[in-house]
Amino acid sequence: MKTINGIQFAEMVQMGSHHLSQNAAYVDALNVFPVPDGDTGTNMNLSMTSGATESAKQQSEHLGKTAGALAKGLLMGARGNSGVILSQLFRGFGKSVEGYAELTAEQFAAGLQYGVDTAYKAVMKPVEGTILTVAKDAAKKAVEAAKEIDAIDELMKVILEEAKASLKRTPDLLPVLKEVGVVDSGGQGLVYVYEGFLASLTGQELPEKTSAAAMDDMVSAEHHMAIQGFMDTADIEFGFCTEFMVRLDDSKEPFVEETFRNDLSVYGDSLLVIADDEVAKIHIHSEQPGEVLSYGQKYGELIKIKIENMRVQHTDIVGEKPKAKKAATHPYAIVTVAMGEGVSELLKSLGASAVIEGGQTMNPSTEDIVKAIEAVGAERVLILPNNKNIIMAAEQAAELLDIQAAVVPTKTVPQGMAAILAFNPEASVEANQVSMTQAFAHVKTGQITFAVRDTSIDGVDISKDDYMAISEGKIILSTQDLDQASKDLLSSMIDEDSELITILYGEETTEDHAESLSDWLEETYPDLEVEVYNGKQPLYPYIISVE
Repeated sequence: MKTINGIQFAEMVQMGSHHLSQNAAYVDALNVFPVPDGDTGTNMNLSMTSGATESAKQQSEHLGKTAGALAKGLLMGARGNSGVILSQLFRGFGKSVEGYAELTAEQFAAGLQYGVDTAYKAVMKPVEGTILTVAKDAAKKAVEAAKEIDAIDELMKVILEEAKASLKRTPDLLPVLKEVGVVDSGGQGLVYVYEGFLASLTGQELPEKTSAAAMDDMVSAEHHMAIQGFMDTADIEFGFCTEFMVRLDDSKEPFVEETFRNDLSVYGDSLLVIADDEVAKIHIHSEQPGEVLSYGQKYGELIKIKIENMRVQHTDIVGEKPKAKKAATHPYAIVTVAMGEGVSELLKSLGASAVIEGGQTMNPSTEDIVKAIEAVGAERVLILPNNKNIIMAAEQAAELLDIQAAVVPTKTVPQGMAAILAFNPEASVEANQVSMTQAFAHVKTGQITFAVRDTSIDGVDISKDDYMAISEGKIILSTQDLDQASKDLLSSMIDEDSELITILYGEETTEDHAESLSDWLEETYPDLEVEVYNGKQPLYPYIISVE
């Protein structure tokens, strides 16, 4: 097969999505922490399903149009870090091939490589040994092989072979994977997609679904490491938050997004460039905002300019042209994510405008977050994910909004509570982002949950159904005794600087047990203030905050 068109590519996507769906549970099972949140497979499956649905709905014989529909569907359906990265891989692919009605092997390989480049740019601190590495190695091999192979089905065999080889190498790049003896879950999900692609091209049967027995034999594999890094905004090296848009002008210098981004990077940090055929949107922290704007003018007319001096936390709007938009019912909104009726009520009582139901086992998509914000109807919004696997989807949602939006990268509900309390309705979005991020930096989070499998990690032997005490993301003990787990966890978190303990007890925890734990705290640590709330959260008997 020398070329493929849009209909054939849509069939490849359908097959890849189906194969991933069939094996999503296996990908979920690859989870270093034996907590009930191994949802990489679920996130990738829901993301890919959204992309496949859109590409089927909008499919065209023109391959570029079908690829564009896939990218759009993935973007809106992206869930979790793995889903967002998958969406970026095919966003770049779609951009690379948008002008082609059919693809040759060489063009297909180039599209994969462009997708990898796009995904790496989307992640501030890429971690090797993940889906990124598998995609990168496979694309590099594709580009090399396409110099000699002109049949796409034969090229896809080479791509899949290299993806599998790269997947096997992931434990050598991530020590936590080697410790447990497994491969990366996101990379495994991508291999399933590529297996579906090949089966569609060759007409062969898909590999068999991973058996339940094989899953039971598996210990773990999603690394749960911080794929997405965040700079310390409290240490401001570049003081002016500069945002503007350029209405691109064909009569001026040709716009190349990568060149534009690289040129601007010398002026500061926190750089974000998003562009389509008509407009480029830029955000950068810089000491020379005037020079940044002058550079942007080389490519067209400047619109929607905003410059804020972050050191004094006030806004100086420069030359902003009015833009027609729907009337907002609130000047400001805080939209956050949580599971549990009681937790939601507590967050709203602290000041959250809306709480999206979601968390460990149910990551909301980019579209879910966008819709929740639109439903609030605010002029400005701050998004608090309260889960590290939702941060990238939240950032993607912020980019899609027509209003001022920023993500406060909270990873737990206690961090979210502290961030909301630091909100200042008189401050700018950027100033609030800084102060709210600073506020949750000093909060310790502890969790009690149950083990879903036997394993051993960080020197702790864990048996299925044990209560596990987790402090700041690290498992510190495993026991069948809830009292022991709770008290030992609290003792490990409390130090001489601790002042306030907040306990959220879950839907399967009795009020008597929570009050008993509170009484023990007050007797053992009489100088501490203790607050207890019925969070009604699933899966976690206790979520604990120490400040």
